Amino acid sequence: MFKIGLTGGIGSGKSRVADMLGEWGATLVDTDEIARALTAANGAAMPAIEREFGPQALTPDGALNREWMRERAFSDPQARLRLEAVLHPAITEETRRQAAAATGLYLVFVVPLLVESLARWRTRVDRICVVDCDPETQVARVQSRSGLTGPAIRRIMAAQAARASRLEVADDVIVNDGATSPEQLRAQAKTLHDRWLTLATTTGR
Repeated sequence: MFKIGLTGGIGSGKSRVADMLGEWGATLVDTDEIARALTAANGAAMPAIEREFGPQALTPDGALNREWMRERAFSDPQARLRLEAVLHPAITEETRRQAAAATGLYLVFVVPLLVESLARWRTRVDRICVVDCDPETQVARVQSRSGLTGPAIRRIMAAQAARASRLEVADDVIVNDGATSPEQLRAQAKTLHDRWLTLATTTGR
């Protein structure tokens, strides 16, 4: 099956683009959604996280305490690595399971940190698509939906790949900055969908 790696920084709009592609018949495998399921109350990763970090890493209902973990990861880089060591194998296993069951026109892996783990993904996808956005718009979007402060959002952005690094590895780019209307975003996504559908057909994948 023809495979796309869809990525972009926080607040870029990649989830909106992914939803459009799914609407048009692509199968979506979203690593963020997988991670959320693993770290929800009674999620499969929670016992290992509690063993690694203690009960303070959990909310009262047994989910991952994201605010606590976010602050811990920023103050202690080793904490982030320890969390990744717990989550990444489980995310990889579920990603492969969902991909093997895909029945859509083509397969889209939605991977926020694709560029940060490029060695793992470059050989797994046929094309990398970056949803690009200026940093100011990223901050504004995330603030409006999450209530996080500007400095907190910029810390998250600083921990992600630089905008230039994402664009450097992109085979396709969708621009979704502050001047992009919903209609323009949809038109860009549809153009790429049609192109990928043609490639999926001509390559026989």
